[in-house]
Amino acid sequence: MLILSLFLLLLVYILILRPWFLRWGATAEEAAMPLPGDEIAPVYKLSATRAITIHAPASQIWPWLVQMGQGRGGLYSYLWIENMIGCKMHNADHIIPELQNPQIGDLIRMGPEGYPLFKITAIQPQAALVIQGLDPRTKEPGQAYWSFVLQPVDAQTTRLIIRGRNDYEPSLFNFLMWRVIVEPGYFVMEQKMLRGIRERAERIYTQARVAA
Repeated sequence: MLILSLFLLLLVYILILRPWFLRWGATAEEAAMPLPGDEIAPVYKLSATRAITIHAPASQIWPWLVQMGQGRGGLYSYLWIENMIGCKMHNADHIIPELQNPQIGDLIRMGPEGYPLFKITAIQPQAALVIQGLDPRTKEPGQAYWSFVLQPVDAQTTRLIIRGRNDYEPSLFNFLMWRVIVEPGYFVMEQKMLRGIRERAERIYTQARVAA
């Protein structure tokens, strides 16, 4: 009975839960469309495309994206989880002027030295930001990347689409680690990040409209 129950749980995870959280909030069209950054990992084992509707123009969302990172504006996700694993993260609730001029090659840290490290590889102002994973020790680029794309719906509404892809050395341990632990963990943190960006952008945009 125990083996059967575990088998059924595994089926539910593989057939229902995993497909749902890998494209949380994204339409089938958004999940399938090519996005900036796809060329970084033409071959990959992990891929997730998630999205959220934000009731603010892209110009009001872009500043929150370009200031992301540890020691910068944070990731707008669950601070207690990030700091429990030593990321030393802080989430900003305001726009940081000195971080609003991103350049190709700028480093984006996910924590102190030794933690995941990215660099900006593509910038389309108010439209797309792509960051590529680096080896924390050698700073050599890898195949992991994060792509943040803003697609206007109308003058006051935008779709924020996030895609992350990665690869790993084939082994049973890596397969179980990435598919069973890392993927769900990324989902928990990323959906909170999307909602965190939405809350901040909509709040500032609403305040600006009321003041006008």
